Amino acid sequence: MASGSNTPSPGSAELGLAGKVSIVTGSGRGLGLAYAQALAAAGAAVVVNDVDAAAADAAVELIAAEGGRAVSCTVPAGPSASAATLIDRAVEHFGRLDIFVANAGILRDTVLWKMSDDDFDTVIDVHLRGTFTGVRAAAIKMRQQGDGGRIICIGSPTGQLGNFGQTNYAAAKAGIVGMVRTWSLELARSNITVNAVVPVAATEMTRTIPALRQYVDALDRGEELPAFARRELGFGGPVDVAGLVAFLASDAAAGITGQAIGIGGDRLALWSHPSEVAVGFQDGGWDAKAIAAAWPSMFAPAHQPVGPNLPEAPK
Repeated sequence: MASGSNTPSPGSAELGLAGKVSIVTGSGRGLGLAYAQALAAAGAAVVVNDVDAAAADAAVELIAAEGGRAVSCTVPAGPSASAATLIDRAVEHFGRLDIFVANAGILRDTVLWKMSDDDFDTVIDVHLRGTFTGVRAAAIKMRQQGDGGRIICIGSPTGQLGNFGQTNYAAAKAGIVGMVRTWSLELARSNITVNAVVPVAATEMTRTIPALRQYVDALDRGEELPAFARRELGFGGPVDVAGLVAFLASDAAAGITGQAIGIGGDRLALWSHPSEVAVGFQDGGWDAKAIAAAWPSMFAPAHQPVGPNLPEAPK
C-alpha cells in the first residue's frame, strides 16, 4: 500500500462499511462519539468505549436510535488488559475487528515548572500508552484474521506545533504521529493502513484555548459559526471531523497510510512529515565557530514557527 498517486478516488471504491466492526476509544461523548456515530451510520458495528459507563451506555442508545449497531465497554485507556478486553468485546458481539480508532484522552495543562510527575504520567499513559496498547492488540487481531484493517489514531495541532502549557499533551500527540508512521511500515504487508487525524473542533479541550472559546460557546448555543472560524481557523464541531474518520475506515482509503491529516470546519489539510529545510556543508566538519559564522545567513532564514499562530478575526 502506498500513498500519493496510488490513492483511489472516492468514486473508485466503496465508501460504505456494511459488515465491518469497529472500536472507538473515548467515544462516550465529544469527538469520539461523533466518530462512533459516523462509523455506525456508514454501516459498521461499533464498540463504544469510555471510562464513564453512563456516557458509554447513552452513546450506544443514541447510535441504536439512529439505526446503528453498538455495544459499550467501560475500561480505561492505557493498560494492556483494557486493550484485550476491547478486542474480546468486539469479537464476542460482532465476530471480528476491522477498524480501530484510538481517540481516548485527557488534559492536565500547566507550564513546565508547575507540572507534576502525575500530571505528566497521567496524560502520557492515557494518550500515548493507551494508543500503543490498543493499536498493538488491534494489529494482532487483524493480522490473525488475515484480511487487512484500518487503524486511525487521533493527533493534535499541539503535537505538530507545540502549545504553551501542554508539555505532556504535546509529547503524547507528537509521539502518536511518530508511531503511526512506524506502524504504517510494519503493517503494510498485512494490508492494514495506519493514519493520524489531526482535528480542530469544539470540545472541552479546545474550550481552554482563549482564541477558540467564543466559538465553542457559540456552538453550545446552537449558533452557526462565521466563515472566518470555519475556513481561516479551520474550526467547527465534532461532526465536521467525523467524515474523515469514516473515509479513512473505508475501501476508498485503501491506498492511504502513514499520513497525518488535519480537519476542522470547512478545512481539510495534509500535514507534511518533518524534513530538512536548510542544509550546509563544511569541509572537515562543523565546529562551534563555523556554525556561529554560518547560522545567520544559511539557517536563520529557515527557522520554523512554533505554537498555534492563529490568525486574528476581522474587525
